[in-house]
Amino acid sequence: MEFTAQQIAETLNGTVEGNPDTRISRLSKIEEGTEGSLTFLANPKYTPFIYTTKASVVVVSNDFIPGQPVMTTLIRVADAYTSFAKLLDLYKSLNPKKKGISPFAFVAKTAVIGKDVYLGEFVVIGEHVVIGDHTMIYPQVSIGDHVRIGENTTINAGARIYEDCVIGNQCTIHSGVVIGADGFGFARQNDQHYRKIAQTGNVVIEDNVEIGANTTIDRATLGSTILHQGVKLDNLIQVAHNVEIGENTVIAAQTGIAGTTKIGRNCMIAGQVGFIGHLVIADNVKIGAQSGIEHSIPVEGAIYFGSPAIESSKARRNIIHIRNIDSLVKRVNELEKLLKKKE
Repeated sequence: MEFTAQQIAETLNGTVEGNPDTRISRLSKIEEGTEGSLTFLANPKYTPFIYTTKASVVVVSNDFIPGQPVMTTLIRVADAYTSFAKLLDLYKSLNPKKKGISPFAFVAKTAVIGKDVYLGEFVVIGEHVVIGDHTMIYPQVSIGDHVRIGENTTINAGARIYEDCVIGNQCTIHSGVVIGADGFGFARQNDQHYRKIAQTGNVVIEDNVEIGANTTIDRATLGSTILHQGVKLDNLIQVAHNVEIGENTVIAAQTGIAGTTKIGRNCMIAGQVGFIGHLVIADNVKIGAQSGIEHSIPVEGAIYFGSPAIESSKARRNIIHIRNIDSLVKRVNELEKLLKKKE
């Protein structure tokens, strides 16, 4: 499909700077733009490409001031990154949604399936499962007994959802995700063997949650492991039993969260962060990559990193000291030599 720059601008509540009749039919990265494509500029690091890109239209923020002539048509918007994300959603929505049940899917007789649902090949739907309208479940997904799934949710190929779990509306679950496996609960006995503790709870995932590929979310020992609405998890994350993650918190890849830790709302957690169990993390906290969190963080909006993690300003000072340790050792050695001479 083709659109004009003016049509795109109207969709984004933006203004055209250049030819409003410029036509585009595809999206591209700014450094790889070709004639007939639309791209965007949000990160200043890519500013040089706006002067050389072959893209026909570039979406920029209103505060962009070119340092030299720009040969392409611009669409100015309040926030280029958000506007381009909106365009990507629109572009994806133009693809027809799958619906219908494959003859190779197995659906238990007691399951309740909404309208316009898609169940791909070799999907297994257990007893008393409820699936909402317009939900798409791709091939080789296994849904355990008594699971409830909301409307307009997408579950990609190969995901596994164990019994009794609850998934909300408009969620996206990527391939290889396991939801509701047993939490890591074992009691050490006098003979040094470990006795398994039954994991009798479930996992509750609220609306608008996205879970990246091969992430695992364990069921609670008692009660529920909970991901509140708007949570976004990257690939390869481990969420242990009885963890609770607050609204709109985002967590990057390879993070591990031990049991019963509570993470607040609107937090940003970078990759490879490790949390020990039974912590409480306040709202709006930011944690840097590869940090080790050994204590609760009670201060809202705090920024931590390091292993063990400490407040960011202290961590930065420590890093500077470590970088200078060679010169400090030399100075100490020189001082010791001077003292010996004086003695």
